[in-house]
Amino acid sequence: MELCFENLRYGAESRESMRNQAQHLKSKPRSAQSRPVADSSRPKSMEPAPIPIPASSPVSRALSLLDVVAEHGGPARFVEIQKASGLPKGTLHRLLKQLEAERMLVFDTNSQRYRLGLRLIRLAHAAWEGATLVDAARPALDDLAADLGTTLHLACLEDGQVLYLDKRMPRPSVRMYAAPGRIGPAYCTGVGKAMLAQLEGAERQRAIARQTFVRHTRKTLLTPAALERALVEITKRGYALDDEEHEPNIICVAAPIVARNGVLLGALSATSTTHVTSLRALEGHAATILAAAERIARAAEMQLLNH
Repeated sequence: MELCFENLRYGAESRESMRNQAQHLKSKPRSAQSRPVADSSRPKSMEPAPIPIPASSPVSRALSLLDVVAEHGGPARFVEIQKASGLPKGTLHRLLKQLEAERMLVFDTNSQRYRLGLRLIRLAHAAWEGATLVDAARPALDDLAADLGTTLHLACLEDGQVLYLDKRMPRPSVRMYAAPGRIGPAYCTGVGKAMLAQLEGAERQRAIARQTFVRHTRKTLLTPAALERALVEITKRGYALDDEEHEPNIICVAAPIVARNGVLLGALSATSTTHVTSLRALEGHAATILAAAERIARAAEMQLLNH
């Protein structure tokens, strides 16, 4: 599994290994129950396939519909939701009404479109506030932002894709795709490749199989073989680079955030543009970025031991 900090704190294997480590640091380690990581919107340029709606239960179908609306990139019409979900009109209408009644969706009668409701947004905000990696990373992110004066991204890996957790931006700054709560591709982003390089064997192959390999720029990696070669180099180097692979003129240096027991917690990147600096100059800060990633990992471990 590669679900952000949940691997360290809530995964059964990770919980056991951390408990063994905790015996050397604290006499009574504690454990917690597993909780899921929420999904969010993908970039339009990825052209995601229709989301399969499970038939297992009404709750599963309703939650999947929330994914459909979230990934639409804006308010969605009934016909658009039906096309993406593949549900019969009657079933879809009933589920949408139920979600609307629970304030998970809002229906605008003027535009005839559905959007995410305030109740869902409130829950998402609460989940974000409770994300342990975000909390553990905050001091290091603040210090690194003051030191480098460039955009920083904190992310984790969810189902083979990048989930952006936090961000620091200088003023003025260039608008970029990455933002907290968004889902991005792993195969063509610095944080994504940094995390994929930490996976091994079947786990890595499953993550690579989930990549879409859509061309975003002329430098985008387009095959599993090309990605595998890049991951080998990243493993040797210790950090990943994004050389305008996801967005034109956007470059970054990214470091994985890894616990001492080898559990992947996430990744940290420093991002700039070719108008401001070169990738080689940005790479000159790699040691500082790696040190910040190490600091975040140790802070996350200490938070676990103190809860």
